[in-house]
Parts: sequence; C-alpha cells; structure tokens
Amino acid sequence: MLQNGKIWMAQGDNPCYLLLNQANRHGLIAGASGTGKTVTLKVMAEGFSQAGVPVFMADVKGDVTGMCQAGVDSESMQKRRAKFGLENFTYQGCPTRIWDMTGEDGVPVRVTISDMGPMLLSRLLGLTKVQEGVLNIVFRIADDKQMLLIDLKDLRSMLTYVSEHAKEYTTTYGNVSSQSVGAILRALIAIEDQGGDLFFGEPALELSDWFACDANGRGYVNILNAARLIKHPQIYAMFLLWMLSDLFEKLPEVGDADKPKFVFFFDEAHLLFNDMPNELLSKIVQVVKLIRSKGVGVYFITQSPSDIPDEVLAQLSNRVQHGLRAYTPAEQKAVKAAAQAFRANPSFKSEDAILELGTGEALVSFLDEDGRPSIVENAKILPPQCLMAAASDEAKAAVLQSQTALMEKYGTAIDRESAYEKILNEQEQNAAAAELERQRAELEAQKAEFAKQQKAAQKAAEKEAERQRKAAEKEAERQLKAAERERQKQRDAMTRMATNILGSAGRTAANQIIRGLFGTRR
Repeated sequence: MLQNGKIWMAQGDNPCYLLLNQANRHGLIAGASGTGKTVTLKVMAEGFSQAGVPVFMADVKGDVTGMCQAGVDSESMQKRRAKFGLENFTYQGCPTRIWDMTGEDGVPVRVTISDMGPMLLSRLLGLTKVQEGVLNIVFRIADDKQMLLIDLKDLRSMLTYVSEHAKEYTTTYGNVSSQSVGAILRALIAIEDQGGDLFFGEPALELSDWFACDANGRGYVNILNAARLIKHPQIYAMFLLWMLSDLFEKLPEVGDADKPKFVFFFDEAHLLFNDMPNELLSKIVQVVKLIRSKGVGVYFITQSPSDIPDEVLAQLSNRVQHGLRAYTPAEQKAVKAAAQAFRANPSFKSEDAILELGTGEALVSFLDEDGRPSIVENAKILPPQCLMAAASDEAKAAVLQSQTALMEKYGTAIDRESAYEKILNEQEQNAAAAELERQRAELEAQKAEFAKQQKAAQKAAEKEAERQRKAAEKEAERQLKAAERERQKQRDAMTRMATNILGSAGRTAANQIIRGLFGTRR
C-alpha cells in the first residue's frame, strides 16, 4: 500500500516502509513454501504500481494474475484490516498486462537468437567449453557474412553451413569439429521440443513496452504466464536473465532517482544459479551491481537465501524473510546465515524468530533514508488490495481484451529473410550454377562427340573413296588384262589360221601381218 510516497509493507512494533528512493538497491523475498511469499510479492508490486513504477513478474503457479482484480472482502480480511488500522483501505486491482511465450493466454513473447547471444545460449543448451567456442565462431561468421540469426532454423542452418565449410574457416576463425556441431544440433532439438521454436523469432519483444503507465499514472504490472514454462526451467531462467541483461545494456544512466524506472521480480530464483558457470555468474554479479544506476530494482524470490550466490546476495539490501524450516544441519546453517544478514533487534533473536514465523509473518529490513539497513522487525505483512487468489477467467479475458495494440504488434509471427533464407538461396544458386556447369560440360561433351563422329565419318568416307579408287583401278586392270587376253586369243587364232592356209612357210609373213594389226607384243 502506497502511503506518503513510500510503500507500507508490514507492521511490527514499528511500521515497515520500502522507500521508493532506495528501492533500486534490490531486494530479497525468501521463505519456505506456504509462508506467504506471493502475498508479499503482490503487496510490494501493487505499491510500485500505485507509485507509477511499472513492474515485471513471472507467474509460475497461476495465482499472481489476481493482481488485475480487486480483492474480495471477508471476515478474515476485516480482522486483518482492523489489526493494521486500515481505515481507508479499498480493494482495487492494478493495471495489468499478461504475456505468454506460447501466445495462448497472453501477448506472445519472443526474442531472437542474436539477442540471446552465444553465452546465454550456451548455458541454455548445456554446452561444454569446446562447444561454446564453436558456437561463438558460428555467431562471428554469421555477423561477418551479415546473416541474421533470428530463430532456431537460422541457427541450425548456420551450424550446418559452417560445418560444411569448416576447412575454409579454420585459419581465420579456428577449428570447427563436426562432433561439436552435431552435439549443438542435438541440444537444439531438445530446446525445440520444449517450445523454443515459439520463443525464438520475431517480432522480438521491445522492453520499452513494459515501461508504461496507464491513464491514471499507475505503472503496469507485466505478468509472464509461466505456469507451463516453469516445466522447462532452462528456458525460463535464460529468458529472465536475457531480460535483465538487455535492460542493463539498453537503459541510460539515471543516477539516484526519486523512484525506480522499473522493478524486476525474479521468482524461483534458484533456477537461475543451478550449475551456473563462473563466467556467467560474474556477468550476473556485474549486472546486479550496476543496473541500479539505471533505475532498475531487482528482487529475487526464492525459498532460502542460500539458493543465491553470496556475490549476488550481498547486493540485495531490502529483505523480507518469511519462515524457514530446519531439519538438517545444512538447513540449520542456512537459517543461521539468513538471521545474521539482518541488523539485530534487541527484542528478539532473529535465528529463533525465523523458525517460529507463521504464514504472513516475516522478518523485515529495508534501507532507511540514509541507505542503511533498518533494524529488523518481526512483522506481519499487510494484505494486498488486489485479489489474493488467481484472477477469474472473466478478469483475465478483460485484460487480454485491453491488449489489442500489443496483440497487433506481437500477435502474428513474421519470418523475414535471415540466415536460413540466405543460406538456402546460396545453396540454390550453387545448385543452379552446378546445374549450368553440368549442362555446359554435357554440351561440350556432345560437341566433342559430334566432332569425333564427324572425324570418324570423314575418315570412313576417305577410306571408302580410297577403297573405291583401288577397286576401280583393279577393275580397270582386270578389264585391261581381259582385253589383252582377248587380243591374244585373236592373234593366236589368226596365226593358226594363217599357218593352216599358208603353211609353215607363210608363218613369218603371218606374224608380220598380225603385228601390224595387234601391235608388236608377242
């Protein structure tokens, strides 16, 4: 509840106020299941909204949607109001927008592969160091070739493309093994099965659309419908981490402001830090340290402070610690550590109080005007003015109906030319060029075959002409010999006739006559 420009969160021996000018020093809401963390979240978020500060939160259980609907009066609520002296308490919902990665129950949320970047994507895919190096090379080549990586098919095509041209890129970018590419492609299949094909794409989310207030100046409460998404914790954690990183990179410095520009609630925060590599943890620590100067407050919600690395935990100055259970030595150690994080109150021992807190009770310590942690209060959290439970279907339908402009912007996925299309075009061009080369080679082969056939035909014709010439010469010679034989027969016949008539005495004369008639041969 906003009161005198500050959020009244709880009441112990003293009221517990979250000061708006200290709210970007980040915070923590911790406690075991069922101790009231969601109610605390709602009270804090609606206070920011009333102060004109837009917020973001993920709804992993389905009950955060109640922020869009006014609370319902009941006997128990009347008792709580009387306990806190809430005379002017009114039930009211917050201006709300509902987002959904699948687009089924809210405005679709998408980011591009390029926006996610190789570091976060490697974490999402669970890659080894070597595989992450290959992914970095693929991103670098895509940048150099001006191939946009928008969705999973772009990344898949780019991986295959780089693998096929690995020898060409080795000297410039480094070695790309087919085994590493195969491992990344297999990891992509798993992410695609988890809905990554819907999450990666365009139109990509513009975080500026979350920096909005309604007509009355109240900040919008942006709720990500994560009931299904939380079943795939890697995608959930990487999306929220991308969002935090994107805010850090794009927002300008604002210094110390009267109130935050935006507040980011990170529910189920332990999912972010499970098995996190040191490089990524260092990046998160850097973001958490520096993003406050850009007017962003980050609040982690988890079961135990021990879920969060010490480097991050040290940056969380505004704390609400609900009850913890300690049955094992590790749990007892966590309770002790949580208690020691508070500035001691001489009225009670924090370590004992944490174990005795009931639902809706918490140890509360916020920064004071000078930026110092206040003495911890054993307090009861105020009731929210919005609905404690999940919103009705009618209320959620009304919220969705009010998001027409956002649905027009994000509702329909687009698929512009990117790496997939460029690689496909290049393959088609290469195939067309190869086909032209094949046709040219085939034409050259046909020309060579035709020339060969022409040469063979010419050779055959010359051979046939030579054969015919020789045959003609042979025939002429045969005819000449036949004529000669015929003349010889005539000479012989005439010689015999002359011999018979003239006798041997006239043979000489006959021969002379015959030589005169037939020539001198014989």
